[in-house]
Amino acid sequence: MERTSFSVLFYIRRTKPNKNGEAPILMRITVNGVRANSYIKKWIDPELWSVTKGKAIEKTKYVRELNLYLDAVKLRIMKIQREMEIDGELITAQRVLDKYLGKDQKDRKTLLTVFREHNEKCKQLIGIDMSPATVERYETSLKHTADFIKQVYNRDDFYLDEVNRKFIEDYEFWFKTEKKCSHNTTTKYLKNFKKIIRIALANDWLKTDPFRDIHFRLDEVERDFLESHELKKVYVKPFDIERLAIVRDIFIFCCYTGLAFTDTTQLSGEHISTDVNGAKWIRKPRQKTKDMCNIPLLDIPLQIIEKYREHPQCVAKGLLLPVPSNQKMNGYLKEIGDQCGIRKTVTTHTARHTFATQMLAHGVSIENVAKMLGHSDTKMTRHYAKVLDSSILKDMEKVQIKMK
Repeated sequence: MERTSFSVLFYIRRTKPNKNGEAPILMRITVNGVRANSYIKKWIDPELWSVTKGKAIEKTKYVRELNLYLDAVKLRIMKIQREMEIDGELITAQRVLDKYLGKDQKDRKTLLTVFREHNEKCKQLIGIDMSPATVERYETSLKHTADFIKQVYNRDDFYLDEVNRKFIEDYEFWFKTEKKCSHNTTTKYLKNFKKIIRIALANDWLKTDPFRDIHFRLDEVERDFLESHELKKVYVKPFDIERLAIVRDIFIFCCYTGLAFTDTTQLSGEHISTDVNGAKWIRKPRQKTKDMCNIPLLDIPLQIIEKYREHPQCVAKGLLLPVPSNQKMNGYLKEIGDQCGIRKTVTTHTARHTFATQMLAHGVSIENVAKMLGHSDTKMTRHYAKVLDSSILKDMEKVQIKMK
């Protein structure tokens, strides 16, 4: 751990004299430019104090004894600082002062304790106003935080008042180097961590926001999607292995409905309705935003639902599709992509991008695509939908006809 700058000095507060006209003596500990001040329960005539030397002007026995006392206090502070340095503790001015004053450490909240308490409350909110995926994300963030503290600081936990700007910078660096996370993934983990810091600040367990002047920015990422000929390859490809066939069907279902993975896992008969014209629709609030999805069911997704009507997993759970975990889905989709000769990153989320792109390419308005995806406005829809070369070509052909 890098060495810190450290100093101890004494000064008087002339504006707070006692009834005898004596000023109180205060001690100031400074670590890396951050101060912690405290009264030391000693008083002195302001005329007997040397500001430049930070001690009393020795004229009487009492004053000499006072200076000896101040020297003893300073030595004690320096000893505390040295012991913390040897033990590898994070040194702050307030921590050194607390150790000198003998404040009870039991009253100090630790980072991982507050993180665990937060996650336990989140678990109780599942199904109320929090999704299982969100809770799982916080659990992963907690694990990463514990691993970081152990690997970088060789400690089991951190007091909240020890978390400073350098801690955040070290944490970000650890994600990018040790965990090999991208900038966007690192940023998302830091956003999760920031919520714990906000809780600490709100409860006054932490005085200074370590995220002050740190602004999050996500890099623009081009997501893969399947074009019509690639989608057809996946759809017509025969699979003898049942797990691949099921995952292919669920992926195709999502490509033709735009339904998010989490919502697909929850899809049941109650989410299917029939309008006055006999057309079937998926009407379901999104787990993530609670915005309603209104999706007309085309022939292919209807056939897939019918195919798995009697599947044991669907019957047992009252669901329409036997959806495996997201991790398994993505692993099997990689196999499917390889077997179909598709050199793109194919994941469950690729299906949603594919749906949005295909709908716009076939002339569906962006407002209607937004409604089907469950977006509250078209801004997010534009992020999902890509402009295909074929769409550009069609538009240019129309221009050419008009020019003729």
